[in-house]
Amino acid sequence: MPGSTHPLPPHLAIELPGLHAYAGAVSVAAGSAIGFHVSSSVPYRFSLSRVGPDPDDASLDTVVHADPAWQPEGVQAIHPGSYVWIERGLQGPLPSFTLECWISPWDFGDRQAIVTQLDDASSHQGYGLLIREDGSLEFRCHGPDRAGCLTGPRLAERTWAHIAAVFEAGAMSLWLNGERVALGTGPSLCDPGPAPLRLGAQGMRGVACGFLDADMAMPAVHAAALDAAGVARRANLRAQRSDGPGLLACWPLSEGRGARVTDVSGQGRHGEIVNHATWNIAGPAFDAARVPRFSAGMGEHDPQSEATRHGLRFASDDLVDCRWTETHRVSIPIDVQPGLHVGRFEFELEGREVRYDATFVVRRAPAAEPAPVLVLCATNSWRAYASSPFARNVAGAAHWPRRAAPLPNSHPDAPAYNHYTPHRKGQPTYFAGLRMPWPNAATDAFYAPEGTGFCQGPRLERHLHAWLERNGYAYDLVSDLDLHRDPSLLGRYRCVVINGHSEYWSAPAFEGLDQYLCEGGSAVVLSGNTMYWRVSFDEEGTVMEQRKTLTPPDEQDGALPKHAAPGGPHGEQYHSQDGQRGGLWRFNDRSCSDVIGLETAGWAFADADDFGVYRVHDAQHFLYHQPHETGLGVGDTFGHAPGGALPRAIGHEWDLSIATLRRMTHHVPEGAVLPAPHHGIQVLAQGIRRVPGAMDAYLDFFEGATESLGGLSAEMIYWERPQGGRVFHAGAVGASWVLGVDEVFGLLLRNVLHHFGVQPT
Repeated sequence: MPGSTHPLPPHLAIELPGLHAYAGAVSVAAGSAIGFHVSSSVPYRFSLSRVGPDPDDASLDTVVHADPAWQPEGVQAIHPGSYVWIERGLQGPLPSFTLECWISPWDFGDRQAIVTQLDDASSHQGYGLLIREDGSLEFRCHGPDRAGCLTGPRLAERTWAHIAAVFEAGAMSLWLNGERVALGTGPSLCDPGPAPLRLGAQGMRGVACGFLDADMAMPAVHAAALDAAGVARRANLRAQRSDGPGLLACWPLSEGRGARVTDVSGQGRHGEIVNHATWNIAGPAFDAARVPRFSAGMGEHDPQSEATRHGLRFASDDLVDCRWTETHRVSIPIDVQPGLHVGRFEFELEGREVRYDATFVVRRAPAAEPAPVLVLCATNSWRAYASSPFARNVAGAAHWPRRAAPLPNSHPDAPAYNHYTPHRKGQPTYFAGLRMPWPNAATDAFYAPEGTGFCQGPRLERHLHAWLERNGYAYDLVSDLDLHRDPSLLGRYRCVVINGHSEYWSAPAFEGLDQYLCEGGSAVVLSGNTMYWRVSFDEEGTVMEQRKTLTPPDEQDGALPKHAAPGGPHGEQYHSQDGQRGGLWRFNDRSCSDVIGLETAGWAFADADDFGVYRVHDAQHFLYHQPHETGLGVGDTFGHAPGGALPRAIGHEWDLSIATLRRMTHHVPEGAVLPAPHHGIQVLAQGIRRVPGAMDAYLDFFEGATESLGGLSAEMIYWERPQGGRVFHAGAVGASWVLGVDEVFGLLLRNVLHHFGVQPT
């Protein structure tokens, strides 16, 4: 039921104006087919193209397929909001019962359902425990003779509370943390009615709505009306036990993964999660101090065995799968060259000509001879930054604000969150669905700071692709998901190039790259903030998970700041997809510097002056001279347009060696270890930023704020690893940006490829 292969129970629908689309796969091999899923309120023309060398000139793109006519395909609705659907509700009439659970609400402003078997279209059947718009509790019971509605006090945001709603032969009461807070009258009997039982939603004319924005633990329904002692005993258990006589239903929410929610009462009221929700949250009795901050440590290896983690987080805008039907299917010719491709939709909206591109990767045909070079597309990062998947259509290239802030939405209730902006009520965003539009990944889209022409996504990565083609280098292209699924594919290539903003890496990809290098492989890293966060994927490869949690300076006396993004509370690092610890790779006892020599050291989001340049450090290094003479001497600059103009490579985010980070780390937190410098790293150049920005952040190894060393922001290194393999690392997100405008950097890169056994054809 919660996945795309199961029917969705009746659910509140949102119809989107304009056109929105996604490809059916992140990547596809030449010679196979790819589908597109489109929702459109306007007629449009569809084509498929391999993008050309200029993101601002689509006439240079190669058209692979085109439909000759405009086609109105129609609107496909979205259905956001997570909850648990339980087909078998209570049977009645009921002379007595008790609803109880633990709740930590995130925010208010909308009517929210906690536990209901209720349809608001029926005035004489059903029951429910709800939260009103102002945050106050509401308990409703409907019976043959009358309806009862009891109001309780306002709940506190982001604070666990035990709630019990008791009904007994006309008497209704509400209890909060073991104390009675409201008493009233209701029907003589409660008639549950035919509506399904729902956790985190209610019904309206048979359609799920009123979605909950809260964390929930240990919901249960007792046949008896618990007395004061019984309610107090349940509250004191802190949601760690599910005992008690006469249970009509009890869901400990201890699964920790998957879509099934088990009823342990013996009554068979098992549930299915709709729209994913979030497992492995910090429950009412959770002790975050048990979880080490700066290493995987001991004592918290198996979150499923820790009862204090049991619970489920709901969000009214949860959505990881649009569930749209396929509207177009195109066969990719087997002789198409690997590269970035788009499904292109052109239409007129409000008198404006609009182009909407759905980006995907075409890999080389399986039977074709591999190229010498493999280029990795940072598709995990594109997905992590995909705010406003249903953004309002715009004419021309979209410009995404700094820190992936949302663009204006096509519908006010459509989800807009990503891994850098929270859910509507402030919940941290741990999941990103791949069956969703990602207009931020359009190959011409910009990314802040405005006025620089900079982008961290496909627009940036295209600079390398175009440079390789102009200089006669054959290359293959794969996505992050391809590498996650088959790390052994690296072994077919003389050299792998990590390009752009390659920030999010799964364990198979991380370990696969290390193994490839240990076996003598070579890596060119034209990226910054590289291999920073650990991600995982579900079995189908359609949902990406990461677990960012707040650092001590972000936390306020153990409570989350209002609408803090993107981190959740410390202790929620453990993934629900594989049970392993997530967060930063360096705090999982696996620093990326052990693999590629450098670690993330900071970021900036200012303006055009924010971007710096490389300054030659070791002018005698052979890579400056063989086989192409660069003519660079000590102190000379490169990595910029002529005269030091934009584009300039050093900005946005950058990486430094452990040796340098040690000089910037002035405090080692308790329980942490500062790693030793790596042997054999040769620094070719230093990336210098002389103009401080208002949003600069220089970080030490433990993510603490520190100062730059005279503007040193990045290091360009060559490393023959003692464990095997060779690495050239440019240390900055903008490294590819200058290719094509800086001939000297181009010569240096040609020398690197030559040294790694790659020649132009």
